[in-house]
Amino acid sequence: MVRVLEAKGIWKVYETAATRVEALRDVSVKINQGEMVAVMGPSGCGKTTLLNCLSGLDEVSVGEVFVEGVSIFEGDDTLRTKVRREQLGFIFQSFNLIPVLSALENVEMPLQLNSAEPNSKAIRKKALNALEKVGLKDWASHRPAELSGGQQQRVTIARAYVHEPGLLLADEPTGNLDTETGTKILDLLVELNKELNITMLIVTHDKEVSKRCSRILEMRDGRIHKDTQNILEEE
Repeated sequence: MVRVLEAKGIWKVYETAATRVEALRDVSVKINQGEMVAVMGPSGCGKTTLLNCLSGLDEVSVGEVFVEGVSIFEGDDTLRTKVRREQLGFIFQSFNLIPVLSALENVEMPLQLNSAEPNSKAIRKKALNALEKVGLKDWASHRPAELSGGQQQRVTIARAYVHEPGLLLADEPTGNLDTETGTKILDLLVELNKELNITMLIVTHDKEVSKRCSRILEMRDGRIHKDTQNILEEE
């Protein structure tokens, strides 16, 4: 079994002269290839902080994080930037698309950052294939403002996996969507997980999302309170 991500005893502490907040408290977790893992818990329990620390967007106060065997906090931010660019994909609740770029150009960006030939036909073809996979090939030339919320999130998903990362990290991917659109986005994520074996770690408040995941991490007060394998029914 291939280990995609591992955290060992990580703490994240915010401290001033007057206060000390332990956002993460001795968290250890292992994620294997092909897993679709939900991170759940009440607001303020440390879910997003955990995601940020696992991806190197935030530094840990104590502990180690390994992404595909690489200890991301042993080096400087150059190493963490390289890991995020090459080995991780991100899906945000607020989409985070670049408004002046078309859907296709947004999806091309991770490929361009990792390529010596950023304007090659191969990159364009791969980005178009990713848009086709999420059902938006005919919308490739549209900018984000010309797309619905669900369409924007589909572009975000295409951008997140187009460079074939080892791990896809999602923060409330259905949070800004209505129920019907959110269900379609969830169906798409499950499809990508099953068909392409994409490993996913998803922060969510939505129990419908967690029901579709193979594993659920429940957080309380900065700790993983429960780690449960989810028994999924075959469709």
